[in-house]
Amino acid sequence: MSGATHTRRQFGDGPLSRAAARVYTLLVVELLLLLTTLPGLLPLLLLGRDPSNLPLAAACLVPVGPAVAAALYALRHQRPDVTDLRPAAVFWRGYRANLTGALRVWVPTLLWLTVLAVNLAHLGAAAVPGWWAVPLVLIGVGVTLCAANALVITSLFDFRARDVLRLAVHFLVRTPAVTIGNALLLAAAAGVTAVFSEAVLALFASVAVLAFLRVADPMIHLIRKEFTA
Repeated sequence: MSGATHTRRQFGDGPLSRAAARVYTLLVVELLLLLTTLPGLLPLLLLGRDPSNLPLAAACLVPVGPAVAAALYALRHQRPDVTDLRPAAVFWRGYRANLTGALRVWVPTLLWLTVLAVNLAHLGAAAVPGWWAVPLVLIGVGVTLCAANALVITSLFDFRARDVLRLAVHFLVRTPAVTIGNALLLAAAAGVTAVFSEAVLALFASVAVLAFLRVADPMIHLIRKEFTA
């Protein structure tokens, strides 16, 4: 019995097994991300790229927040042992645990970004100087980066909503590498969407979430060290 256990442990501890476990986990998380965002993704793909559709696009994106939170949770708590992989169970556990917290972060973010996007789209009609676009874009980027931090925090830690917001703002300055990394990921996602479509971005969603999680590692480490027992 001990020999079989040792062999099983060796099988699950090798580099090839760990790589297989990572690929399997990413594939399962990708499928679950697509499943949980499908109610919004399908109508989003059918919407024309017209400013009048911005509120509808925001409504279609509501399922994305809880899905990304669950994916962050699943990838953070994945098991490296290929003989004991349960990414689907961990994903659904994270989805149930983080649904309310993720929506508290995600829905206000979508509302803010929708208002900013509508204003940007109608600057000419409002007879507003063109340079107003610069502060509006900067506000939008700041809101998005703050929301990115908040989504990671609420996915992996159990803080009150106002504490999540305070920590998210605090770590925008405290961990500049995380902020810059998230900005680059945001630019890459926007570029993929602009050049191709939202569907292409969705097909690589689990890889994008894993990159998002890796960028956030310094912030996660500091929160665990300084703000949890």
